[in-house]
Amino acid sequence: MLEKTTRINFLFDFYQSLLTPKQRNYMELYYLEDYSLGEISETFDVSRQAVYDNIRRTEHMLEEYEEKLHLYEKFEQRQSLIQFMLDAVDTDNKELVHSLKQLQELE
Repeated sequence: MLEKTTRINFLFDFYQSLLTPKQRNYMELYYLEDYSLGEISETFDVSRQAVYDNIRRTEHMLEEYEEKLHLYEKFEQRQSLIQFMLDAVDTDNKELVHSLKQLQELE
């Protein structure tokens, strides 16, 4: 469940400008503010089922946007590449420090 929530939050970050104001409000309250369906339904004076249906439809739309635009996928690839480069720099620095220590021991 946490993985789904994290994924939806990322998709929402990337594609929220493509949603209607009502969809944005429901998604913000449900996923970002952790409101329950009942709390959202009371806030907007609609049925709990209407909120549920809207959120599920919006989730589906976000997944469709991702299938077409791949913004989240590209983001994950960039993050992976950045981490790879950071690890490589860290490894190189450790090797450099080790080499310098060896040089100091020789002196």
